[in-house]
Amino acid sequence: MLAVLEGFMNEVKTSLGKEENVYLRGFGSFIVKKRAQKTARNISKNTTMIIPAHNIPAFKPSDEFLKMVKQQNA
Repeated sequence: MLAVLEGFMNEVKTSLGKEENVYLRGFGSFIVKKRAQKTARNISKNTTMIIPAHNIPAFKPSDEFLKMVKQQNA
């Protein structure tokens, strides 16, 4: 069972690395979110730095999954 789960997670990581979303009907989606370039400040050195545009992984639960969790916690 552990080998199956680790294999699945490796496939999710590989897909997200290729900027391909993974959809699991009734559970949720593993998606790639794009962050725009932005300017940030380093408070301790009082300098400005540019953070380049980049992608981050995210999980978006399905409506069905959210409803189930909310009902169990009510």
